[in-house]
This record gives sequence, structure tokens and C-alpha cells, in this order.
Amino acid sequence: MRSLAISLVSLLALPSIFEAQGTLIPRPCVMRPCPMDAPCFPCPQQGASIFKQSSHVKADLVDRVLRYEVTETFVNRGARVGEADYIFPLPKGAAFQDLKLSIDGQLVSGETMNASQARAIYEDIVRRQRDPALVEWMGYGMLRARIFPIAPGEEKKVVVRFQMVAEREGDALRVDYFQGKQSQQNWLAFAGNRDDDDRPRASFTLTYPSNQAYGSPYSPTHSLSTSNRGGKREVRAEGSASEVTLLIPIRKSNEPAISVLTYAPRNEDGFALITLSPPAVATRVTPRDVTLVLDVSGSMSGVKIRQARDAGKQVLATLGPSDRFKLIDFSTEVRTFRDEFVRATRENVQEGSRYLESLDASGSTNISGALDAALEGDVPSGRLGLVLFVTDGEPTIGERNPEAIAARVNRNRGEHRIFSFGVGADLNAALVERLAVEGKGTAQFVRPDESVERAVSIVASRLTNPVVTNVRVSADGVRLLKRHPSEATEVFAGQDYVLLARYDGSGSARLRFEGQSAAGPVSWTSRVVFPESSRENPYIARLWATQRIGYLSAEKRKGGSSREIDDEIRQLGEKYAIPTEFTSYLVVEPGMRRDLQARSLSNVVVTGVATAAAPAPLARAKEFEAARDASKQRAAVNLAAADEVDQLKKESTRRIGARVFALRGETWTDLRRAESTRTVKVKSFSAAYFKIIDAIPELREVFALGDNVVVTGRDVAIEIGPAGAETISDSELKRIQSGW
Repeated sequence: MRSLAISLVSLLALPSIFEAQGTLIPRPCVMRPCPMDAPCFPCPQQGASIFKQSSHVKADLVDRVLRYEVTETFVNRGARVGEADYIFPLPKGAAFQDLKLSIDGQLVSGETMNASQARAIYEDIVRRQRDPALVEWMGYGMLRARIFPIAPGEEKKVVVRFQMVAEREGDALRVDYFQGKQSQQNWLAFAGNRDDDDRPRASFTLTYPSNQAYGSPYSPTHSLSTSNRGGKREVRAEGSASEVTLLIPIRKSNEPAISVLTYAPRNEDGFALITLSPPAVATRVTPRDVTLVLDVSGSMSGVKIRQARDAGKQVLATLGPSDRFKLIDFSTEVRTFRDEFVRATRENVQEGSRYLESLDASGSTNISGALDAALEGDVPSGRLGLVLFVTDGEPTIGERNPEAIAARVNRNRGEHRIFSFGVGADLNAALVERLAVEGKGTAQFVRPDESVERAVSIVASRLTNPVVTNVRVSADGVRLLKRHPSEATEVFAGQDYVLLARYDGSGSARLRFEGQSAAGPVSWTSRVVFPESSRENPYIARLWATQRIGYLSAEKRKGGSSREIDDEIRQLGEKYAIPTEFTSYLVVEPGMRRDLQARSLSNVVVTGVATAAAPAPLARAKEFEAARDASKQRAAVNLAAADEVDQLKKESTRRIGARVFALRGETWTDLRRAESTRTVKVKSFSAAYFKIIDAIPELREVFALGDNVVVTGRDVAIEIGPAGAETISDSELKRIQSGW
């Protein structure tokens, strides 16, 4: 009996095999009578080493119904036979009657439970196994089935199928799937020092009919790659956010698809993410006047000039029959392919390619003269003027003062849109950035080991087929504040217009979109409800803050530092856990001096470059990286893009929504600054623990970090650990909720 008790305890202490969707719960060892003619062996004290190899989710949209198929593969890498229960948390709204569980091709009967039944099972498992990772699943239904014994070295494949109706979000269908974010952490916890290639492979793919009924997909959480196969559009989501959200526009013949996602924390302005997808049928697109300006100074010799030539050819390949183009190259002198714009006929494009091929790198850098030539003349009515400007240096001849050059460009720009490309860290990054921001375009910063051709071709391919130009958004019923982008912009075929803003007010409001098309002025309206308070879509706050910091950083480099701008950048960085030049997240490991925590971080930058007394090359490199990060922040329209400039990827930090937690000792600690010293201590996995999760559902992911967590709210901090209250009164729970 003692051996049995020890075995049961050891098995219950094993972590569940948790990754993305499903969970394996090891079955406890059961002592059987010893046979008469064989020796009796006690139960082993270690469970079988069952690991997840892969987890792939496929969703197929058919007539507004999402048909999910989740395929997961497990392998036993231990030395003995293993048994386990497979638990799959059901998404909200899943069609229970259509659930199927297939194991190795054979249909296996599973037990389907509603939310209340599932909750009781989850709580029991969490308490026994002390696995906080399961906490974030609690709330909806659950499917449970027994995995048959898995022999050493054997693989088992589990396939779960279910259906649910796709919800409407304005003029789009919304697809949500919660896949969890504990996978990497848990895998490392029980797989030891395994190589990255041994970690479970995971994917999420959506397919839907490729026809005029649906537009191009957009995701505020993940970057998307799309392809068309057999009349279906296949969309693959890439990113690390715990929840996949996609919007599939329902297209109309002459109207755009308009969708609004909101997040409204209490006692402050709300957040809105507004998307507009172009109409399904465009009578014609606005013709473009495309000017490519290439730096061919001596510093562009070698690989860079070859890439610049190829980049120019890529730009020419994007031109349509109604477009015109101009090629300008500059070093000491400024030269042009033709004196005026030329039609993008086949013959002219071929001649332009031959001209680019003849370019060589030599001489100085006459930036001012090149920009004067590019901006000469007004953009004709009914056309879109685009300037793509590529340089790897700073002005060394002609006008050399960057402020004077920028001011001159601003006077002469007219209706031209400027898209700038800075190559290498030897250029004047602030000037390259300013040209794009004031020119209502984008800035790209290409490191020496990166491809100029790729950077230019990606931007050029996005600027084809303008459907609506000078798009502006206004609202009746609420006020849209601190909007990004703040200026009028263009909507191109196959792309979405995405606006991030704060809003003041609540209730029903009317959004109005106005712009100019090739057929004349256009105006579209949509009725939208802006909630007074809502905890849905919290990632919108981080997206808005990311873009806001990018624009503020550019404004600071343009006009110099000011207390107001510095304070706003610092506050946004601290509140939404976004690294900036004023904020860094210093993790104090055990044994390090505690006075590090009190040290000012005002001179710590994300790139790791010191701000004081930096040598000129080092300071230039720092400016290049800062401008590069800011340009990515301004362009971030999903969490995957925001993560590209997020430096918080250390083993000792974790991001949950807009919060960052540092592992200090054995405790995951919220790095947000507390506005109150009131702390509520709660014992892990106690009745109070689960009661707080019920009251504040967003804490599920936070508590899933581990047994010891400190998280900070508006007026209260909650400390989860081995010591603390095991029960909590309704009045105290209300105090926690109001302070949260």
C-alpha cells in the first residue's frame, strides 16, 4: 500500500502534456494482484514520457459554418507503456452534436461536457496535478476520451472535428481560435534541453471559397500568407499570439466591407480598430506616376548597386498600362532616363530596364538635387504621384543641411507620396524617416546584410492598383482621438485600410469614409456601436500604443526632444510593456545587487547602445536602429508585426496581452508600476484562486504562468503563492474587481 501511495502521488505530480489545443492527463498507476508464478513488481514511480510532436488546426468556411479539424500527434519516448486521458477544450459556440474523435483512424467514443461540467473536471485536475497551464482553458465545454496504451516508441494520432457558426463583425465574418501560449514554456519544462527542432510543430490554416463573395483576409493578431488552390483560398496564420483572430470581408459589388473591433477599459477612453476592404468591383483604378530615385554614389558600389538595379526592374514590373514612370539616378550629378514621365508601354519599360542595367556607382551624394528633380511639377488631377527614394548615405554635395533639405521637400512635395529606403547605418536616418512621414509614405531601413531589392519590391508591389485615394474617416456620435494614420491615405486593391484610434463617448455612431476614385468622389457610411465598457479584444490597446510610439519617436527626431513627447513615450512604454528609448525591462536575477532595481533606466535603449558620449559611428548606428524600429511600429497592424520590434524575448520574461512578467526568483512579477500598495495574497489553486478567475476572466492566462505570480491592477495587486487566503468573501471580491 505504501508503494501504491507513493506511485499515485508521483504520477499526480507529473505535468500534463499541454500544447496548443489538447491536453494529455497521465492515468494513475493501479496496483494489480501479483501472479502466482511470476515475481511481483511495484508500480514504477515515473510516468511514461509522452510528448506532443505536432498540432495542426484546419478550419474550412462553408456557407458561414466553420468546420474545424484538429490533428495532434503524440509519441511515447519512455521505457514503459503509458496510458492517458485526452482532454480537448471546446471553443465557445462549438456544435456539440457534430463532434467526432478519431484515434489512429478508428472512431472512439468521447465524453462531451458542458461548461459547468467541464469546469468541475478542470478544477479537479488542476488541484491534483498542480498544473496552472490548464487554468486558461476553463470556461466553456470539454471533450474527454481515453487514449489507449501507448507502447515505448509508439505514436498516436488524435483527430478532433467540430463545427461552429462564424460570427459577423460588421461587414466581415470573424474567425477566432484560442490556441494557448504555454506551449513553448511547458515543452521546455518537461523536455529539458531539447533542440528547437524537437519542439512540437503547430499551425493554423483557414480555407474559404475564392470568389467574389469574400474579400482578402486581415488579422489583427497574426501575419497571414495566402494562396489559391482549386477554387479555395488558403490562409496560414503566423505569429505567437495566444488567440488567432481573422476577419473575412463579405464583399458587395459597389460598397466596401467595414468592420470595427473595440476595447473599452473602464474609466478611460476606448480603443478602436477600424478596417475597410475595397468593393468587390472597381470600375477602374487610379493611374499612377511612379518616380524611382536611386543613389549611385561611390558608397553604393558592389552588391548594393547590383541590388539597386534589380530593385528598379522590380518597380518597373509593377507598372500597368495606364501608369507613367520616371527614373532618376544621382551621385555628384543628377541624371534622368527621360526628361518627362513616359507611358509604361512594353517598349518604354524595356528601355528603362536597359538604362538601369547601365548604372555604375561613383561620386558624391547630391540628395537635395535628386529630390528637386523628383518633385518637379504638380501631380495631375486624377493621378497618384508616388516617389520611391533609395540612398545609403548623407548629403555631401549641394545642400548639406538635413533641416533645409526637409523643409525644401515639404514646400515642393505637393500631392506626391514619398516612400524612402535607407541602406546601411552610414546614412542620415532622421532625414530618411522625415521624408517618408511628412510625405505620407513609409520608411524602410535596410541593414548591410539585407537585400535592397527585396525591401523595394515588397513596397512597390503593395502600391499597385489604387482603388481610392485621399481616404478620410469621420465619426458622428463619438470622437475619434489620436488616430493613426492621422493623414489621408490610399486604399489599394486586395488590401485593407486599417485605422487605430482612441474614442470618447459610447453608443451608436455613424462612421463616414470619404475619398477620391478614378470615377470621382466616393462616400461610404456604416452604423457602429461603441461600447462604454468591454474587455474583449485587449490586443487593440497594444497595437494602438505601438503605432503611437512610432509616430512620437519620428516627431521627436524631427523637432527635437520635448518634455511632453518624452513623457508620453515613457508612459506608453511602461503601461503597454513596449520597449522604447526611455523604458527597458531589467530582470534582477538572484544574487545580483538590489540597487539595480532603483537605477534610472532613462539612458537604457532597446538596441543596447549607450546614449552618453557615444562615438560617432556608434551614435549613427543607434539612430539607424531607432528609426528602423519606429518605422516598423508605425506600420504594425497586427501583433505579429508588433512583436518584430519587441525585445522582450528572454527566457526570463513572458508577455501576457499588454503586460510583461519577469521571473524573479520563483515568482512571475508584473512589471507594470503599481499605483497602490494594497496587495491581496491568495493561495494557489484554492477556492479563492478559482473564484477570482471567475470574476476576472482575463487573469486565466496570467495565473497560467505558474504557481507563484504577482499581477498589478489599477488599485490592487494580487499575489498568488503557497501562502495566502484560501477563501474570499463576496464583499472582498467586489473590492478586488473595482480596484482591478
